[in-house]
Amino acid sequence: MMGPAHSLSGAAAWLGVGAAAAATGHTMPWPVLLTGALICAGAALAPDLDHKSATISRAFGPLSRTLCGIVDALSYAVYKITKSKKDPRRTGGHRTLTHTWFWAVLMGAGSSALAVEGGRWAVLGLLFVHLVLAVEGLLWRAARVSSDVLVWLLGATSAWILAGVLDQPGNGAHWLFTDPETAYAWIGLPIVLGALVHDIGDALTVSGCPILWPIPIAGKRWYPIGPPSVMRFRAGSWVELKILMPAFMLAGGVGGAAALNLI
Repeated sequence: MMGPAHSLSGAAAWLGVGAAAAATGHTMPWPVLLTGALICAGAALAPDLDHKSATISRAFGPLSRTLCGIVDALSYAVYKITKSKKDPRRTGGHRTLTHTWFWAVLMGAGSSALAVEGGRWAVLGLLFVHLVLAVEGLLWRAARVSSDVLVWLLGATSAWILAGVLDQPGNGAHWLFTDPETAYAWIGLPIVLGALVHDIGDALTVSGCPILWPIPIAGKRWYPIGPPSVMRFRAGSWVELKILMPAFMLAGGVGGAAALNLI
């Protein structure tokens, strides 16, 4: 799928988690619901770090373009080292390492550890990165015609404001993890979820997605998981634009309302 659909699906997924939490009597504080949805929207772009032409490659200028090139090379190297005889030859690393459950869990766990150990500045850094990505994904048309600096300023300002709100007692810095020394340990959850939602979205396209690597399936370690071929679509096709994106918006709206106990 394309960037906007990935980000919408990420936000909708976290709002759905909020609805489930409310249904079980563990309602999220509204700052956690909002911040988690934005982080998840940004994280839903992150697996495309292995793609030099993806939305994320433009998000931070030369820095992100360079990082995408490095991750692409790393992913390709891992593919060549671990592929089985039945896995096809490739010329690049797109839709390999960063499109697996392993990468999603690694990024989420690493982010949680960084937030807990690094304190406020680490949290601000994580919020800034993912809020910039959320702007690039959710507001991609506006982001493309705006100056990169304006997008970065919006991300930085939003990160500072949201961190200040979350730090207030009862607003969610200690949501789910009540130990005073584990503030923001939950921040890895929307990052894991965003990456997995991205992978599931890509699995619906004609190329599939090797989400379960390195578990061998049909003799392939990089087996492209997906539904039957007749149910798949091409990235950017009318199915994505006319059906899935409106569905994500509707699901997100319903999930958000349920998460806030409005319905």
